[in-house]
Amino acid sequence: MNHTPMTVRGAEKLREELEYLKTELRPQIIEAIADAREHGDLKENAEYHAAREQQGFCEGRIQEIESKLSNAQVIDITKMTNNGRVIFGATVTLLKSETEEEVVYRIVGDDEADIKQNMISVNSPIARALIGKEVDDVAIVKTPAGDVEYEILEVAYL
Repeated sequence: MNHTPMTVRGAEKLREELEYLKTELRPQIIEAIADAREHGDLKENAEYHAAREQQGFCEGRIQEIESKLSNAQVIDITKMTNNGRVIFGATVTLLKSETEEEVVYRIVGDDEADIKQNMISVNSPIARALIGKEVDDVAIVKTPAGDVEYEILEVAYL
């Protein structure tokens, strides 16, 4: 079985969403379906059909989250021996060589990746170029616009 790496925070977020879907949203949808049924003819009852559609999305998301959690390999970086190298879960401060711009990325699992929060997938080109490197190393990331060099300024294990 293929296990997908996931940070502790990522697993917690999925469990929280699952709890919300099962304990709050699912009962609300069931109540909405019951209310819509009381209005009579189900063939032309838009409220009923909308509630059933919402129920389908909710149940699909519950199954998706349960599947992700069952296939997840939760990695707690704080309990690992860290030797200063960039590994899964690390937060890396980089200096983009050509623009002298500083960026900070956290390397996370595919499902947790969110570039707006500077969380990049372990399978992204940047992360693949960084894994195994240390402070002061230079990582070369191949992009469609050409190679981009990043100098590693700091590696943190939060």
